[in-house]
This record gives sequence, C-alpha cells and structure tokens, in this order.
Amino acid sequence: MRAGEKERLGVIRMITSAIKQREVDERITLDDAQVTSVLEKMIKQRREAVAQFEAGQRADLVAKENAEIALLQTYLPQPLSAAELDALIGEAIAATGASSIKDMGKVMGIIKARAQGRADMAAVGAKIKAKLGG
Repeated sequence: MRAGEKERLGVIRMITSAIKQREVDERITLDDAQVTSVLEKMIKQRREAVAQFEAGQRADLVAKENAEIALLQTYLPQPLSAAELDALIGEAIAATGASSIKDMGKVMGIIKARAQGRADMAAVGAKIKAKLGG
C-alpha cells in the first residue's frame, strides 16, 4: 500500500477474497494445494476473458487482464521447463503403460498431482495427446 502499487494491491485483495469465499462455501481451511488451485482458476478465468476481449477488440481490457495474470503468476510455484515437462510426461506414460489416447486420463492424473500449479494443464494435455498419437 505504501509503495503505491494499486494494481498489485487490487490483485492481492481479489486473491484473499477468493480464498475466503471458498473457505466459507466449503466450511474448511484451505491448504497450499487448494490455494494453488484457486490461483490457477483465477488465471484461467482471466485467460478466457482475454480471448473474449481480443475478439471484441478491447485492447485496454486485454492489457488489464494480462497484467493481472502476470501478478497472479508471481504467487504460483516456479513453472516447469519444457524439458522437465517432457520428462514428467514420459515417466507418467511409462508408469501407467499408456499406449493409446484412451489412457490419457491415467497419465493426466499422475501429471496433475506432480505438476500442480507449475504447468498449464491444457498445454500438458495437448503434449500427451501428441505423444499418444491422438
């Protein structure tokens, strides 16, 4: 607040509001993994909004949403590199014995547990599909 970073302060308030809302709705105290999932959901919502604002040619709102995405990502764990992600996908495919696209759910289950908050699951799904020949 003292630094005058109004955008960062607004995002922090949105994060705490979303966390408290989920805690009240579910009557639980969120652990780190659940807080990470709240942050991922917020990022996903903003990415969807960016796509809609780009379709509506609203560059001002696109810039605002992208700035919020960047601030939200600072509160997530360090993302996996492409090589680390490929290695993780290879391990999951080997562990499950996946051979076709029908086994994608098993592979995604393993990767989601290990890469929670560190990788975009939509991109991971696309990579798994490519490796399994989908």
